[in-house]
Order: sequence, then C-alpha cells, then structure tokens
Amino acid sequence: MPLNPALRDPAASRRFGGAVLALLILWPLLRAAQVHPSALLDPANLRVIGGFLAGFLPPETGPEFRGYLARATLETLAIATAGMALAWLLAVPLAYVASGAGRERRTQNPVARGLLTILRSIPELVWALLFVRVLGLGPAAGVLALALTYGGMLAKVYAEILESTDPLPAQALRTSGARRPVAILYGLLPQASKELASYTVYRWECAIRASVVMGFVGAGGLGQLMDQAMKMLNGGEAATILATFMLLVLGADALAGWLRRSLDTPPAARASPWGWRSAGFIAVTVLATVASFRLLDMPLLALWSGESLHAIADFVTSFFPLDVSASLLRKVAVGTWETFAMSVVGTLLAAVAGLLLALPKWRLPYTLVLNTLRSVPELVWATITVLCVGLGPFAGALALALHTAGVLGRLYAEALANAPPAPTGALRLAGASGSQAFLYGTLPGAAPQLIAYTLYRWEMNIRMAAILGFVGAGGLGQRLYFELSLFHYAQAATVIVAMLLLSVAVDQSSALLRRAMR
Repeated sequence: MPLNPALRDPAASRRFGGAVLALLILWPLLRAAQVHPSALLDPANLRVIGGFLAGFLPPETGPEFRGYLARATLETLAIATAGMALAWLLAVPLAYVASGAGRERRTQNPVARGLLTILRSIPELVWALLFVRVLGLGPAAGVLALALTYGGMLAKVYAEILESTDPLPAQALRTSGARRPVAILYGLLPQASKELASYTVYRWECAIRASVVMGFVGAGGLGQLMDQAMKMLNGGEAATILATFMLLVLGADALAGWLRRSLDTPPAARASPWGWRSAGFIAVTVLATVASFRLLDMPLLALWSGESLHAIADFVTSFFPLDVSASLLRKVAVGTWETFAMSVVGTLLAAVAGLLLALPKWRLPYTLVLNTLRSVPELVWATITVLCVGLGPFAGALALALHTAGVLGRLYAEALANAPPAPTGALRLAGASGSQAFLYGTLPGAAPQLIAYTLYRWEMNIRMAAILGFVGAGGLGQRLYFELSLFHYAQAATVIVAMLLLSVAVDQSSALLRRAMR
C-alpha cells in the first residue's frame, strides 16, 4: 500500500544526510576494529568453532567434577560477598570525604574525587592480575581487586546520592550546632537509605559476574575452573561450568530484584524501634560476609606483616618510572585506538541487536535469548569469538556486542513499554501502519532513554574492551598482558595509564553527550 503523503517524514533528507555522515565517521573505526564479516563464514574458522561447540556435548556430570564445581561456585559467591564488604568499608569514608553533602557550602574535595576516578577507571581484572603477581593464585587477589574498583564506584555513587537529597534537614542540624557526621547521619541518610541500599545490592549482583571474569587470571572461583577447561579444550566441563554460572547469575538477579522490591515496600504499621526488616537485612549481610571470609580462609592480617608490606612496596616501585620511549608509545597509541574502536563498534552492534530483540511482538520469545546473552561474561564470549574470527579486535567487538545486546535489549524493552502511548495511538487512528506508528510515534518518545542507556553501556564497554585482549582480542589488554608476562612492569604501567586516560575521556564525552541531548 503506498504511503499516505500526509504521513511522510519532512526531515527524511536531513536524516539521510546524518546517516551518511555517521557512516563516514564510523568507517575508520570499523577499519581499526578489523571488522571482516566474511571471517564468520571462513571454512577453517567454522571447522574450529564447530569442533569446539561439538565438544560441549554431553556436559560433564561426574561426581568428582561436581565436587570441584560446587566448591568453585561457593568460592565465586564468597569472593563477590567478601569483595563487596571490603569495598563498602572503603567507600563509606571516601564518600564522606569526597562529597559536599552536609557541608555549609556543599563544596567537593577534588583530591578525593580524583582518587575515586582512578580506582573505578582501572578494570577489576587489571587489579586482579596485579594482585596475583604479588599474592599468588587464589581468591585473595579477586577479593582485593573488587574492593578497590567497586570501592571507587560505590563511593562515587554514594556521594552523588547524598548530594541529591534535600539539604534542608542537614542544614537545620548544622545551624543548631551539630557536626557534619551527625548532620549526615540524621539529616541525609534517612532520605537516601533505600537508594543507597538498592545500589549496593545491584553492585553485589555485578560483583558475582566480575568474580567469574577475574578467575581467568588465576583469582579463583568458577572463572579459574572455566579457564582450565577452555585451555584443555574440555568442552563438556566448560558447558557444565557455563550453565552453572548462568543459573548463578539469574539467581543473583532474582534475589537482588526481590531485595530491591522489599526495600521499596512500606513497613507494617506497628511499633518497631529498630525496623525488623532493616535489622534482618543487616544481620543476614553480616553473617554472609563472615561466612565468606571463613570459606576463603583469607589471611588478611598477614598482608600487613613486615614481609608482605616489603614485597608489595618492591612490586609497586618496579612500575616507576614509566616507560615513555617512542617505540612503546606508538604501540600504546595503536592499542588505544583499537580499544576505542572496539568499544564503539561493539556498542553500536549491540544497540541494533538489542532494539530488534526489544520489539514488542518479539519480546516474550526472545526473553531467554536476552538472559543468555547478558549472563555470559564478555571475556567468555571473547574466548569463543576468537575461535570464530581469529585473534584481533574484531573478536572483542563481537564479544561486547553479544553481551551488551542482552543488557540493552532488556533495558530497551522497558523504555519502549514506558513510552507515551498517545503519539502512537494518534498515528494509528490517522491510518499509519504498525511499523510507521512505531518508528514515528513510539521510538521518538523513548529515544532519549534509549540513547542514555546506550551511552552508559559505552562507558562500561570501554573498560571491558581494555581487558578483552587478555584472551587475544587485541587492544590495550593484549599489550598489558604481553608486558606483564615478560615482567616489563614500567611498560605495563604506561599501558595502565593509557587505560585510565581513555576511560576518563570516554566518561567525560558520554556525560557531555547526555547533557547536550537534554
């Protein structure tokens, strides 16, 4: 049926011009990411991946392996819980110092803010790799890596939550003579407690995924077991580990969702000086944390012995001064460009796939696909995509696209469902087809939220793109792994600084883009 002239897009030529301009900008990024779709159909690659996937069947179910699997699963949960406990202990004082909340002039501490940027911008896998060099293989490296990265993330968000609350109660307490800690405790925390707790629960959910990824560098848990199975090409064990991890992530998602909903539910109308729900939540958290440390048997006090501190100091000083030779800087520049291109291409591919999977008529059949895509960590996807297309950044871009498509598909579906229905209804009444009503009614209403979600994921993907090279996916991660393997610590420090600067630059660019679209 011909399109109704009244429904033609008056800005079609401008949109077409914008699309052409975007393609011209993307072309060098596609080349830097070494995008070659034909590699997916290469007969040699198909034989390799076919043989690898065929090895997944049947999954390993032997009693001895089940024992190893149960231990690794408990270890993964313990690493996430213990790491979050240390991250919280680090985040609370840092948030207090960095935040302007409760101050008379609400001024922020730039030094503390800079420290938070460093902590959260260096991926936890990099911290884990460094701690493995100092402490040896085992879960201690993963716990400390989570503590640093997630401590920086928690502190930043805690500070922003406190600063966004109504300042009047805290100001009234300060005017009456109360000190800043008291003003925050009684003036701001009652308002922000639910949001603070909800974000902490969300971060614990993310920590479970991160604890698996860190196992690939020897930090224990399911990741270390998976890495061993993949290196030995034992597909049956890998399939069982992957299925276990997916169930663990989905269970953590469900538990975290239930906890967040329970925090939003008003308490029963009865006298309770402590709030039994909050007291129970705190008690379970403390017991889980204690059990996690006991299971991991981490000698935290031993880290503060003279011998351990001396070893840590020697390791840290070996990174300085940084290597700034021209030959290394050229290699780092190439790795930085590849990492940036990998993050952009992977995010854009995920946005297209996520939008298709989020379409209302396909939502229910593809729920399982979305859950599967987002439950498998990017590093596991990268291990598989390297077999599909070979070593290089194209494998990293595909890995980011697969995982992020699952995340964005879920978020996009919620944004489309919450879009204003009036424009779509008006277009349908005017004779527009379902696709026209979606493109010109639903999609524009949800576009700001869709773009915001995409930019947030890009910020996260730049950090992940920087470490996918650990399994051969190119970029800065591959350069860092190479330098550390040769014990070239000064060169490795230069690569880590490049990772940090790239992450900060992408964060700032994303924030500017979000503000420009408001």
